[in-house]
Amino acid sequence: MATLEQCRGALDKLAENLAGANGDLRGAAALDRSVSCWITDLDTTFVGRLVDSRIEDVTTVSGPPPERAQIRLAMTGDDLVALVDGELHFARAWGSGRVRLEAGLLDLVRLRKLL
Repeated sequence: MATLEQCRGALDKLAENLAGANGDLRGAAALDRSVSCWITDLDTTFVGRLVDSRIEDVTTVSGPPPERAQIRLAMTGDDLVALVDGELHFARAWGSGRVRLEAGLLDLVRLRKLL
């Protein structure tokens, strides 16, 4: 089982990947939205903002997200680490229910380029 530190490291790596995006990917990542990522097996949520291709102001809270973020993810710590490391394909994980993503329709359309 992935630790809280490994999950935080995976989110930092994801933030670096978003910041380094080019072309259409950069446009897709250039949202200004609140985000949450609930790590279900650790019962911890990372909360922050996706701003201009960066994830900023990330904090952790115990339990599920206390407020409804505009972009919401839920998964196990192992799946988060595997997704960021490229070992787990997002679409398959989402389709099988291993990863949950909730967002508005327009955000989902933009995010599909990233995921």
